[in-house]
Amino acid sequence: MDAPQFILSSRSPRRVQFLHEAGFVFVTDPADVPEIPAPDEPAEAYALRVATAKARAAQYAHPAAAVLGADTDVVLDDRILGKPADAADAVRMLAALSGRMHQVISAVVLVQGARCASVVTTTEIDFAVLTPHEIQRYVAGGEPMGKAGAYGIQGGAARFVKRVRGSYTGVVGLPLAETCDLLAAFGIRPLAPAQ
Repeated sequence: MDAPQFILSSRSPRRVQFLHEAGFVFVTDPADVPEIPAPDEPAEAYALRVATAKARAAQYAHPAAAVLGADTDVVLDDRILGKPADAADAVRMLAALSGRMHQVISAVVLVQGARCASVVTTTEIDFAVLTPHEIQRYVAGGEPMGKAGAYGIQGGAARFVKRVRGSYTGVVGLPLAETCDLLAAFGIRPLAPAQ
């Protein structure tokens, strides 16, 4: 078996899946970092700060390794919609997104030693108008919990999405093409056949 090429500082099963399917060999070592925007902090700066903190935190345990951190945020009217605190919070978020365009910002940071490189993508999503029944039914299924903006585009909320302008994989949690370019800049290329 090939030695790991890098450390992924993430708990996201979607990020793991994307990178495995692309042919990379890596291990995960998630870092717990505060995910609280500072007052008036722009969403792009926040996503980049959190992704960097995740990568740097895991780097302490793996000082010689390349470490990849990522953060994905849903933004509506310049306001970051984090993960819902409970079902009622998820309902509020989805009602706010209903019939509106919002952005999904995904930041990816790769660190190795003193070297640090990053990429940030912004994708625009147009949501359909959602009825209260549709929102309640979706929230009752549990999928919104643990997801920024209270939805997963790769799951049941796919039916809410009318248009995607930008990186679909970035909305899921990792802009894959841009991440592959970032890894390649560090000399890290897929070892296994893409699935």
